[in-house]
Amino acid sequence: MLIGKAGPAVSGISTSDAHRIEIRGQDLANEIMGHYDFTEFFYFLVTGRKPTEQQRFFLDLLLISIAEHGLTPTAQAARMTLAAAPDSLQSAVAAGILGCGTVVLGTAELCAKVLADAAARVDAGQDPDAVVRDIATETRRRGAKMPGFGHPIHHPVDPRSERILALADERGAAGRHIDLLKRLRGAVAEAWGKPLPLNVSGPIAAVLMDLDFPSTMIKAVPILARTAGLLGHLAEEQRRPIGFILAHHAEEAIAYDPAG
Repeated sequence: MLIGKAGPAVSGISTSDAHRIEIRGQDLANEIMGHYDFTEFFYFLVTGRKPTEQQRFFLDLLLISIAEHGLTPTAQAARMTLAAAPDSLQSAVAAGILGCGTVVLGTAELCAKVLADAAARVDAGQDPDAVVRDIATETRRRGAKMPGFGHPIHHPVDPRSERILALADERGAAGRHIDLLKRLRGAVAEAWGKPLPLNVSGPIAAVLMDLDFPSTMIKAVPILARTAGLLGHLAEEQRRPIGFILAHHAEEAIAYDPAG
């Protein structure tokens, strides 16, 4: 039984025979290997285009900016999984990536939706400052969090965000989405009654959108980046295991309450 709406039975990603592997119309061995770096190849896989130097530079920058952030829940999940299943590196990576959601790692996707909504309203003739003020005020009224703002550690600023925005200005990459994000910073401070740190997810979304990366694939960037970070943790876990220590301290920290 066919479930859901199906498209044509065609894929344009890759094909191969005994002598050749072709990816999006190019020969892997002769036209891609040795000609693309991994960041360029990732962009090519997702979009079908080799990135410009500007696109490659910023995609590389953003991947690095969010690849690693210490013993986050994703890293802990990965390390404890490897401790329990040391022969299953792939399961440990998967355990960490499965935690990429709307609280940890997945907020760039939500930022992109906010910026896309703001851009559409400006295109319809509304004033950009009024648009971001309305978005911030309505978000605050609902008691919701503003995607891209706030951080448990980095305040008053997230150093990653400031570096990304500075480089975007320096290299002439700042476009309408970065402009809206900067305007939103002031609107959020007004709505919340205090400045909130602009965390790295906001600039990731804004820069990618200004550089024509598909907005529906923005979440792919933190997923790919954090995979590298998790593999670093897992390489250390193999040499200096702490997964069971993490599990032990978690159990000690939580009180038992059968009535709860």
